[in-house]
Amino acid sequence: MTRRKRLPTRALRPTPASTGGALPGAAKSGRQFPLVNALKALAAQLIVWHHLAYYGPMSDVALPLAPDLIGWLYSDGRYAVQVFLVLGGFLAARSLQRAASTRKLPALLWKRYLRLAAPLPVVLIIAIGANALAAQWMTHDSLSPHPTLGQIVAHLALAHKPLGFDSLSAGLWYPAIDFQLYAMLALVVALAARWGIPLAWLIVLLAALSILVINRWPAADVWAPYFFGAYGLGVMVALSAGRATPPATVLLVLSVAALWLEFRERLLLAVLTAALLWLALRRPALMTLGQSHWISWLADRSYALFLIHFPVLLLVNATFARHVVEVPAWHALGMLTGYLASLGAAALFYRFIEQPLARRLR
Repeated sequence: MTRRKRLPTRALRPTPASTGGALPGAAKSGRQFPLVNALKALAAQLIVWHHLAYYGPMSDVALPLAPDLIGWLYSDGRYAVQVFLVLGGFLAARSLQRAASTRKLPALLWKRYLRLAAPLPVVLIIAIGANALAAQWMTHDSLSPHPTLGQIVAHLALAHKPLGFDSLSAGLWYPAIDFQLYAMLALVVALAARWGIPLAWLIVLLAALSILVINRWPAADVWAPYFFGAYGLGVMVALSAGRATPPATVLLVLSVAALWLEFRERLLLAVLTAALLWLALRRPALMTLGQSHWISWLADRSYALFLIHFPVLLLVNATFARHVVEVPAWHALGMLTGYLASLGAAALFYRFIEQPLARRLR
């Protein structure tokens, strides 16, 4: 079954479901801030639904039932990644401030790499197997060619996009970006401590360079500086601790200027997310929003969800393409089935893969 064109064509670039806020190691901090958990959980679900709408073919068949909703998920659902970028900067800044030493930098980076990359061999096996099986049942542009050894090694090194390889699964692009951002921030924190330079002003400089210049170059979206504007906003929230500090004020003004220079929905969402976190630090009652067992459950499994959901969606799409008649209601049910199956797979992955690996790496 071939994909039906229904919306303006855009390059098929995987959008991540995670952010730093969804990454392993963030759960403990997230429990201190229920609002962080709520934002993380919501953004993760939106990313799954964006991929359901984007990659089809079930969404192609279901489109007449809800064209506006599916169209919005297709075009704008990807912006949820900005929430993860801001949360990632916020949580990373809180942890790195307690270890600002150039001597500790290699160990910190190696630990971060292991926590991000340790589950990837299992994910790649599942993704490659699911892709091969789905290819037996459907023909679709969401399927990947058989991977090369170099492509697999590049994924494990968290460097496949900078090295020019396509992602084997939507979601695997983001751990590489998170690692770059974390490394960039760790270096800045260490240098600020060593040279006696105010860290907040260095963050303002780098974030301004990102939002005013680099973030306007689409070709730069495989490198951390492209995303450091949103990440830096989260860092600044952590550094300001809810106070209207001069660096925080300057970064806000520069963000507004960047929106005036070139309006970007992704930047606006990042600014609004950072503003909500900043306000919640000033009004603790806001930070308790989202205090729920189910929200915490979803937040804890958000990294597993964005790692594993795409192979699941491929298999559900292939099953419906092969075995279910093209009736919109049935394929809308298929989209719901894909979403629920992704949650189930994430729960299993979290329990049997992510958690055991995290315990070994402590």
